[in-house]
Amino acid sequence: MSESVVVIGNFDGVHLGHRAVLAHARSLEPGLPVIAMTFWPHPLSVVRPGHEPKLLCDLDERVEMLRAAGADRVEVVAFTKEFSERTPEDFVSSLLLPLSPARVVVGENFRFGHFAAGNVDTLRRLGVGRFEVTAIDMVRSPLHSTPLATGDGMERTSSTRIRAALADGDLVGAEEMLGRRFSFTGTVVRGDQRGRQLGFPTANLQVSDLRAAPADGVYAGWFTRKDRPDEQPMPAAISVGRNPTFDGHELRVESYVLDRTDLELYGVRVRVEFVSRIRGQVKFDGIESLIVQMNDDVTRVREVLGVRS
Repeated sequence: MSESVVVIGNFDGVHLGHRAVLAHARSLEPGLPVIAMTFWPHPLSVVRPGHEPKLLCDLDERVEMLRAAGADRVEVVAFTKEFSERTPEDFVSSLLLPLSPARVVVGENFRFGHFAAGNVDTLRRLGVGRFEVTAIDMVRSPLHSTPLATGDGMERTSSTRIRAALADGDLVGAEEMLGRRFSFTGTVVRGDQRGRQLGFPTANLQVSDLRAAPADGVYAGWFTRKDRPDEQPMPAAISVGRNPTFDGHELRVESYVLDRTDLELYGVRVRVEFVSRIRGQVKFDGIESLIVQMNDDVTRVREVLGVRS
């Protein structure tokens, strides 16, 4: 196998920090292919079950985004209990060396091996005479109004911070750190069809319990059919929550495409992108007050997205 540049990371969300690592790797060895090594499932789901974070994207989305960010190849490593017990030496010999790395690029906080025993210095020691190691500083972004603000109001961009922004309904902050709008991609499933009865037919996505989601509420966003790549994204009012007015319990992502009651989307794969939060989740006293609020939501979505009726 010819030489390569191997970039290692969990890459949840493929945010700006991850993309900086990939871009830096490309610039260091411009003539060599870049291989992104990632792990699935999340390591904490194996070493500390029940403590793993909600994921910002599923595996297929991660692979797609890593390739779009500059990886020529994505190597998905199955993270199992047996894998977690490998020594740093075994990690290098069994996983890295078969990829023929001329250089390995990681973030400055990279840890690997059983009990996270290995760090960047360990990797450099194990790479002597085999490959070079480059550790890059993490990308930083504004902290907005979070209580963690440092003197310059900046902090490392991380998947943890993005999840916190989503939990606060701060889609603008999440977008700044992701370098793209937060989104869900999935197949439209049949719902209760209440939206159609109310005059606002919605496309419903099932969201895995493993996925991070914005705070319950109504959002302005864009809706794209994946089966029609040439079609422009359509403006949408997106509801995230459990339908408290109808005593719902399952998390739902329901999108009303503005001014469209003719769409047949069951079984269609779509992407829903979030722009900003319109309001929080509310339990209404009856259908009439709900319809009034939905009309107001649509008006506000138009204003946010700059769409005319």
